[in-house]
Amino acid sequence: MANLKLTNVEKAYGEVKVLKDINLDIKTGELVVFVGPSGCGKSTLLRMIAGLERITGGDFTIDGTRMNDVPPAQRGIAMVFQSYALYPHMTVRDNMAFALKLAKKTKAEIAAAVDKAAKILQLTPYLDRLPKALSGGQRQRVAIGRAIVRDPKVYLFDEPLSNLDAALRVATRIEIAQLKENMPDSTMVYVTHDQVEAMTLASRIVVLAGGGISQVGSPLELYERPENEFVAQFIGSPAMNLMAGQVVETGAQTVVKLDNGGMARSHVPTTAADMGLRVNVGMRPEDLLATDGEAAFAGEVEITEALGEVTLLYFKRQGDAAQVIAKLPGIHPELRYKTVRLAADPAKVHLFAGGRSLLYR
Repeated sequence: MANLKLTNVEKAYGEVKVLKDINLDIKTGELVVFVGPSGCGKSTLLRMIAGLERITGGDFTIDGTRMNDVPPAQRGIAMVFQSYALYPHMTVRDNMAFALKLAKKTKAEIAAAVDKAAKILQLTPYLDRLPKALSGGQRQRVAIGRAIVRDPKVYLFDEPLSNLDAALRVATRIEIAQLKENMPDSTMVYVTHDQVEAMTLASRIVVLAGGGISQVGSPLELYERPENEFVAQFIGSPAMNLMAGQVVETGAQTVVKLDNGGMARSHVPTTAADMGLRVNVGMRPEDLLATDGEAAFAGEVEITEALGEVTLLYFKRQGDAAQVIAKLPGIHPELRYKTVRLAADPAKVHLFAGGRSLLYR
């Protein structure tokens, strides 16, 4: 059991600050996922927690004990890396037992720990195999098992599935979710660039951008109530559509006249002072529906992508505006080159001013 706390944590390389003002509490039993664009510092932050990178400002504590200058081996942390880093000449059993042997554990303790971890990860039939006789997913499970046998306070995962093909990634992701269910008191921090991993595994997601934290919340909180345009477009695939416009009616339901000539209605409340406010209206592709009535957008479909359960519609760009994408249920190849009118449920229409959601003013 472990509570992690980062207070005003910073990381600098010389005069360049790559992380600043990181304030985050991670409670015992949580699986917290760090996501963000390449270069945002998510792996650097994970390595700072592990002790592999020096913290240049602020404090990091585990259960109230300051860890800034504590060596990695004494932090009670186990880390699973992107590469399996297994010893090729050792069996699965010996790979998993190696750290315990270095710690001078007894043979009985080692055998019990390895057998327990192998059972959790369904590796018992493979304990006497060499890594070369395993699939990629099985090798990653061995790497996870090597962490489990140490019985650490905190598990750190640094993009552990990125080397796997799509099918193995799905299977191993489910196994990690089951592992968390079997170890409810374990605290886990997980870094990924894959939104599906983040949305399906996380108790909470930490979105990093620009050297800091953009938003922290449960997966559905970030999806349904993003605090800013960056999170709105980063969470969800395809990204949320943003269309510029001006508020023409305020109150419990806000009406926006869009620059493209359409009208959008939103349940985000506004006041009389917001009349005429320039806003960006956010609508997720999956929330857009074809309509014969009032439309937020009307345009010609340039490309369709039939994915089976849904069809993605890519509309021709209108001037300098970003391309609009809709995700319609079913298969609609006949819509290519057709003009389609789109609207969304006002409860699912977001409003942003100055990059911030009007919900969080």
